Amino acid sequence: MITTDLTPGSPCWLDLGARDVPATAAFYRAVLGWEYEPMGDGDSDGGGDGAETEGEGGAFQKDGKVIGGLGALTEEGARSAWMIYYTVTDADATTQAVERAGGTVRVPPRDLGEWGRMAQYSDPLGGQFAVWQPSRNEGFELADEPGSLSWTELYTTDATAAKEFYGDVFGWQFGDMPLPGGGGTYSLITPAGLPEERMQGGVMELRTEDLSLADGRPYWHPVFAVTDCDTAVAAVTRNGGSVQMGPEDAEGVGRLAVCLDPSNADFVLLTPSPS
Repeated sequence: MITTDLTPGSPCWLDLGARDVPATAAFYRAVLGWEYEPMGDGDSDGGGDGAETEGEGGAFQKDGKVIGGLGALTEEGARSAWMIYYTVTDADATTQAVERAGGTVRVPPRDLGEWGRMAQYSDPLGGQFAVWQPSRNEGFELADEPGSLSWTELYTTDATAAKEFYGDVFGWQFGDMPLPGGGGTYSLITPAGLPEERMQGGVMELRTEDLSLADGRPYWHPVFAVTDCDTAVAAVTRNGGSVQMGPEDAEGVGRLAVCLDPSNADFVLLTPSPS
């Protein structure tokens, strides 16, 4: 499970780059009950396919607790997408590990004021992710609760290569499980040295043609917990988003749907099965 006990290798932040910040904030308010708090002028690194955000930006909050960030996506041709950040103790050392393992540095390590140090990368197959070395700000303040991040997921064209790369960079532990109906294998991710109950995400191998959202390249996306998946999906479509899959029941997991916001940034809504 994802927690706010932000140990190395665990998700600690996510942000989104969008063409229309006010409209995007309104969409997630309607779907997940988030409030958007602008942070004023200045640069901010946000999600997006090969892009950074600048200028307009701020934070999403739920019940007064910070969930993630939202910024204006300004680079032409970039895809609006969620960027997931993982806690590290040394962003420079992580950058070296990424390069040794065959990844690409998109944004070199840099300080964001007194808050912490960040960097963004692509894995060898093209999946984009980021890291955060905390100082004053450790990351999000709410996780694994309705309206917050509860899982992270990588769609990739080569699960074996992806597991080798992320294992080298973060020391992640992986456990494979068969998908129902002979649908392949799903690899569960646990941070280094933590027990299985701290599983935080999964890796799923897909064909290149199944990754059209990112022009055939692998991508990470967030899974947000909701109390009622069907109600949340209705809010998605009512507010200009769309549904790629579901809602449907996944045995032992819960009821879920793969969705797109009005800018085609993908995310999953999940009502977990009772423990």
